[in-house]
Amino acid sequence: MKLKEIIEFIDERIPKSLALKSDEIGFKTEYDLTEEITSIKIYMDLLLKDDNCENTLIITHHPPLFTPKTPTYIIHSNWDIIEGGANDALAKTLNLEVMDCFDSNTHIGRICKADKKFIELKKNILDNFTHARIVNNPDDEKLIKNVGVISGFGLRNPEYIIYAKHKNLDILISGDLTQETAMLAKNLGITLIDLNHHESEVPGLYALANLLKELNINIEVIDRKPIEKLEIK
Repeated sequence: MKLKEIIEFIDERIPKSLALKSDEIGFKTEYDLTEEITSIKIYMDLLLKDDNCENTLIITHHPPLFTPKTPTYIIHSNWDIIEGGANDALAKTLNLEVMDCFDSNTHIGRICKADKKFIELKKNILDNFTHARIVNNPDDEKLIKNVGVISGFGLRNPEYIIYAKHKNLDILISGDLTQETAMLAKNLGITLIDLNHHESEVPGLYALANLLKELNINIEVIDRKPIEKLEIK
């Protein structure tokens, strides 16, 4: 399949117009749109060593820190925002029912109905995520009604913590927790669960791969954690 045909397919289903105005999406440079593409590789972040593929389209969620030679297409905030994208994929992994957008201005994040005890939600999180941290740990028997989810960066934004409190959410789940937002949550009495940035966005990579299956070419998700645990062996 020609590169041009694949990009047209992507742009039709994940419109660039959904992206935040300041976001970097699409190609970083010009590529030969007539190139025959036989495989797609989906990354969260691209490294220099990855830029050595033939007849391959690379799709990356985060904009690369260099200009790749291999055709590389960025799908970022438009994938976070669109229905069925990264935020919906995260909610689905957490077994939460999406009710509304979290930020009504940008459509970033989701507000979800839980209606389950915290111990049930906690088990689901621990079964699917390896780096979860918590601020204001509820009692296991507490009924959790409303949960906010934001794939990626949500817990580094103090405004989102305040917004979650105003929305009467029991828990806000995202990544990128900071000391400042942890202390803000302590003072506001809202529970935060930090899955870390990478892990909170990984469900979206697999949802994207599933969407692209219609192209009938080889698709691979490269789930490579950027941060490893320090261990003494």
